[in-house]
Amino acid sequence: MRALYNLVVDLDERFAACARETGPPAASLADVEFCASTDADETVLAWIDDEFGGSWSSQAYVGRNALARRGTLPVGFATYDPQNLRFRWLRGVARERGVGVFGPLGVAESERGKGIGRRLLRAALGGLHERGYSRALIAAVGEERVPYYVEAAGARIAECFDRAALLAPAPRVVVMASGNGSNLQAVLDAARAGVLPIEIAGVVVNDSRAYAIERARAARLTAASVVWSRKEETRAAYDARLLAAVTALQPDIVMLLGWMHLLAEPFVAAFPELLNLHPAFLPLDPLQNDVGMPDGTRIPAFRGAFAIRDALAAGTRWVGASVHAVTPDADRGAVVVRKPLRVGSAEGEAEVMARLHPLEHRLVVAAVIQRLYERT
Repeated sequence: MRALYNLVVDLDERFAACARETGPPAASLADVEFCASTDADETVLAWIDDEFGGSWSSQAYVGRNALARRGTLPVGFATYDPQNLRFRWLRGVARERGVGVFGPLGVAESERGKGIGRRLLRAALGGLHERGYSRALIAAVGEERVPYYVEAAGARIAECFDRAALLAPAPRVVVMASGNGSNLQAVLDAARAGVLPIEIAGVVVNDSRAYAIERARAARLTAASVVWSRKEETRAAYDARLLAAVTALQPDIVMLLGWMHLLAEPFVAAFPELLNLHPAFLPLDPLQNDVGMPDGTRIPAFRGAFAIRDALAAGTRWVGASVHAVTPDADRGAVVVRKPLRVGSAEGEAEVMARLHPLEHRLVVAAVIQRLYERT
């Protein structure tokens, strides 16, 4: 795996005026509006997820942002001074006095090569200077991007990390599923290919007919069918049996991938790293019941067991998928990664699900990798 670099920029007087630049930097960008310091609204956050893969909006949400818009829609952003991030590369220089964190930075693919990124970089670094920081940490830069920051901002390398070391040690993962198990298969394939450095400790299903259990057996994994017969067993007894079955596998991470059964509070409390894949674009604020989309519209959050069906019945033009932490309140845990998906005017549930599944597969892998980067 490639290295990641933390770069440092001295926030001297070069950046003193950058946070207050508002005019276009060139005639070719006369119709691009720049804002050097703002909270990202929900349209911007959803656009970030749509454009860049689904993991950067949570950082933009907890930081200040320099934004570029063409008309009403965003074309670029740079986050700075995000708060309470847990990434493993933020435990060295990032904790030193006077250091403010920069990043991520993204420009729409159609707008690259026009100077937008450089303008946003200067604005964000100027924002850190204005906030009283003496140095900026440009975090987790791939080696191919280091020359850009050296040339554009005078950055220098402060720390180097091996990606494999950041992801180690491999956690034990238990997958819980209720149906076909296509997302389980995506995890199995990613682990086999070395993309996910995990040990899959076992698979638990709550339907003995679930094809997920056949996928587990084909991979020679421990597979347990823990079925609730409502006429013969109380809910409390079943919950205790389910908890015992998963605990016996000694997981570090438990993933709910198509698990169709509400979990009891003792189960949720037993596994701090409990993640759920939900087929809807959930708001970053778990208290909200609607969510902004990349085109500026708003749709309901569509929590619950029939999210895609409910979205189509409501006539929305957007659906999506999210991986979130599990809490006792259904589908209201903190979002780890998410991505929207536009619905075609004539699409039915089967067609939407067929396009959504590949997106879900990518998000599941991305969510596990992010959690590994955030471990203490």
